[in-house]
Amino acid sequence: MDISNIAKKLDLADNKLLLRKAAEFRRLIDVQFDSSIIGVGEICKAVICLEIAASRLEVIFNRQAAIKLSGMSERAYSRSFNTLQNGVGVKVKLNVKELAIQFGCVRMIATVQKSLSVYKERFLASLPVSRRANADLTRPVFTAAAFFLCAKKQKLKVDKHRLIEVCGTSESEFSCVLTSMMDLCFEFFGVPKEKKDPKEVNGSPGLLDVLPKKRRHDDSSDDEPSCNKRQKKMEETRFEDCNSSDVDSS
Repeated sequence: MDISNIAKKLDLADNKLLLRKAAEFRRLIDVQFDSSIIGVGEICKAVICLEIAASRLEVIFNRQAAIKLSGMSERAYSRSFNTLQNGVGVKVKLNVKELAIQFGCVRMIATVQKSLSVYKERFLASLPVSRRANADLTRPVFTAAAFFLCAKKQKLKVDKHRLIEVCGTSESEFSCVLTSMMDLCFEFFGVPKEKKDPKEVNGSPGLLDVLPKKRRHDDSSDDEPSCNKRQKKMEETRFEDCNSSDVDSS
């Protein structure tokens, strides 16, 4: 199907510059990818090219309508979109402020920026000098990962799959960056597990209530001497009664 026909269904047919840019991306994708290998049909490929062009030209694009038109699931479409977008060398521009506004977490902006800055410094310091110049920490996946971890630390709900989609990366790469950030900057991104003080637990007045057998055993230990005395006295009384009965019978 021709790109212009698909553009009509997405209400984009009037934007001639967008159509030319999408056609350009399609030719580039046809050269670099074999559709049968990557599992992307011609219709889906055209839809993705339109979205890539729209993102470059900052044109409003209805992704839900595009996914429906492509005939793929949302997750499959996102994977195909990321693959083709990365393949044609289109970089997603993403900053903390845009993410905060998009996900409704504006109060996290300063926290994410500071945490991300510290991570970049420590990450570069951990690399051999020869590799530092080639390290690209401006990629959106780093911004998105820092945003996700800060939101998690502050107990704010952020859709992980949607975040991966926005930054144009894969789930595996996103998970790798999360692990790296936790290792290098746990004090900024990690959530320490709550542990009770052993002294507080042992000193809790309600703890013995959970152990009734032990409590009964401990409580009875103090009364043991008096119990023994009472038992001995009763035995002596019975012995005296027996002796008196024997004397009377004789």
